Amino acid sequence: METTRTLDLVVAGRPVPTPCDEVGAGPEALLLPALSTISSRAEMRDLAGALGDDHRCLVPDWPGFGDRPRGRLPLSPATLHAFLDALLAAAPGPYALGIAAGHAAGYLVAAARRHPGTFARLVLVAPTWRGPLPTAMGPERQGLFTAIRRAVEAPLLGDALYGLNIRPSVIGRMMRAHVYADPGRVTEAVIAGKHAVTCQPGARFGTAAFVTGGLDPVGTRDAFLDLFGPSLPPIRVLRPEHAPGRSGAEMDALVGSGRVAGVSVPGALSPHEEYPEAVAAAIRAAV
Repeated sequence: METTRTLDLVVAGRPVPTPCDEVGAGPEALLLPALSTISSRAEMRDLAGALGDDHRCLVPDWPGFGDRPRGRLPLSPATLHAFLDALLAAAPGPYALGIAAGHAAGYLVAAARRHPGTFARLVLVAPTWRGPLPTAMGPERQGLFTAIRRAVEAPLLGDALYGLNIRPSVIGRMMRAHVYADPGRVTEAVIAGKHAVTCQPGARFGTAAFVTGGLDPVGTRDAFLDLFGPSLPPIRVLRPEHAPGRSGAEMDALVGSGRVAGVSVPGALSPHEEYPEAVAAAIRAAV
């Protein structure tokens, strides 16, 4: 059974009504979708359904993201940390399981450190910490990234620049390149759903922040690894077999640090969406 409720949160001094899907029954689980141009809580729906026999899953949208109109917030790591604090105050659990995909990983781990005892265990699905432009071009181009973000956020010019990059053909090409492992799964229906997410009012602000590295929870690999320590609950990383090289190298470094357990799953950067049953099986195997 799936229902949707809205949590009336306050973040950075502003009201942030947050829709949350609730799926299944049993011990509570919090599922955090990735941060990306095409991300929304809907990407977690099939995984929540696959886990619903064992857990009552709560799946929120991040502020600035999702398949609904988005209010303007000062999008930054501090805002997203504050969002999770507000979410956990409104829905405190405790959670038998916390799951985070992509860029949500660092934020979930930091929240688990700030809220000891809230999560019995964590699962990070294809965890990332560095946005697309810093990953592709290197951190030394930060001035360029800032300029790009300001341009996309600007009236008129920003709408035009954003519109060029959310055409269905562009979304399909991006998904086939690194989001899904099997190009055949990137159907016209999937692309249409993702395009609808990108067309929500205010969507360009979350995209501009994420793509330029403005929502990176840390600035270096060492800082990312330092998020993981002995005070945390057990953590398992699900490493997709076909993750892009640079992102996969960061996942391998995390698993190689010995601070988490790692397991291989099919897929690329969105295995929870492309192969939800396999990801659910990997999560259950960790019990």
